[in-house]
Amino acid sequence: MLSHAQIWRGVDRLAQRAGLSASGLARQAGLDPTTFNPSKRVSADGAKPRWPSTESIAKALEASRIGFDEFAAMATGAASGRSVPLIGFAQAGSEGYFDDAGFPAGTGWEEVRFPGVDDEDAYALEISGDSMAPVYREGDRIVVAPHAQPRRGDRVVVKTRSGEVMAKELGRVTNQSVELISLNPAFDARLLTPGDIVWMARIVWASQ
Repeated sequence: MLSHAQIWRGVDRLAQRAGLSASGLARQAGLDPTTFNPSKRVSADGAKPRWPSTESIAKALEASRIGFDEFAAMATGAASGRSVPLIGFAQAGSEGYFDDAGFPAGTGWEEVRFPGVDDEDAYALEISGDSMAPVYREGDRIVVAPHAQPRRGDRVVVKTRSGEVMAKELGRVTNQSVELISLNPAFDARLLTPGDIVWMARIVWASQ
C-alpha cells in the first residue's frame, strides 16, 4: 500500500520526468492546474492529509503514458534507475556522434543515472544555450528514448539533415510536413518535411 507521502512523491517525480511543474502536469492531464499543488495535499490547518483522486492520477498517467507499476516504483523509490550515456547538445549536432537511427555512436561517454528509464538505447543530453528556456535551461539534462514512438504534444529531440539538433514539442504531422513547436515563445515554430529529419526521439525524463 502506498502512503500519502509516497503518492505525492510519485506525482512530483511524474511531473519531473515530463519536465513539468505539478501544475503543468495537471494541465497536461486536462485537470484544474491546482489539482496537484502543495496546498492541496493537506487541509487548510495542516492537520489532515489530502489524497489525489484515483481519476486525477489515472488521467496524469494516461497523459504521461506511464503505467501504474512504474508510477508505484517512482513513488516508493524502488526504481533505482540505470546508467545512460551523457552527450552535450553541441556534440549531438556534430558528425560521428550518432548513427542514422539516432543512437549514440562509439564508446567512452560519461554516464549518468536516471530512474524509470527502460529503453536500453536511451541517452541523456545536456542543454546548452537559452533557446529552449523556460522549459529547459542551460545545464538541465534530458533523457530521450529512441524506441518510444512520439505523438502530437510530446516533447522531442530532432536532428535535421543540416546537422541541427533541437528540442521541440511535436505538433501536427502529415505525409508532407512535420510541425515542431518551439518551447521558447521567442522562437517561431518550424515546419519541416519528413525528408528533412534524420531522426526524432521522445523526451522521457528531465532533470532540472
